[in-house]
Amino acid sequence: MRSRPRKAALIVAVMLGIVLGLGIYTFDYGEGLSYFSTDPKACVNCHIMQSEYDSWQKSGHHTAARCVDCHLPPELIPKYIAKADNGYRHSKGFTFNDFHEPIQIKPRNAQILQENCLRCHGDFVHNIVASDKTTDASTVQCVHCHARVGHGPLR
Repeated sequence: MRSRPRKAALIVAVMLGIVLGLGIYTFDYGEGLSYFSTDPKACVNCHIMQSEYDSWQKSGHHTAARCVDCHLPPELIPKYIAKADNGYRHSKGFTFNDFHEPIQIKPRNAQILQENCLRCHGDFVHNIVASDKTTDASTVQCVHCHARVGHGPLR
């Protein structure tokens, strides 16, 4: 009778080993550790981000801001919550091939982008957006006029 629990334990151990092994392989293959860094090259792990990366290198923001400076909150905990949320959605999108191409910013990330624009340029544009920091449809969004400031199609 002792062989039954041992056999069940062996099966569970093998199954967990397979799942763990596949998870580690997938994380390594997808260059998962690179997403914990602030290196913009991590953004081009996905083939569809290459044009954004190339155009960012030619933009005025190249010398002043990296991807994370514009697209993630500056505070540590919100930054890693946003990274986890984006990582999950990107992983799901690429695994099941159900992402929009060209890639589009989500409303939550657009709000983060707007807040970061104002954090860096708020003194310069305070007369335009001083009272317009809400997220409703009438909000003045910096990227409405400056869509290609950080990156955009190369010309």
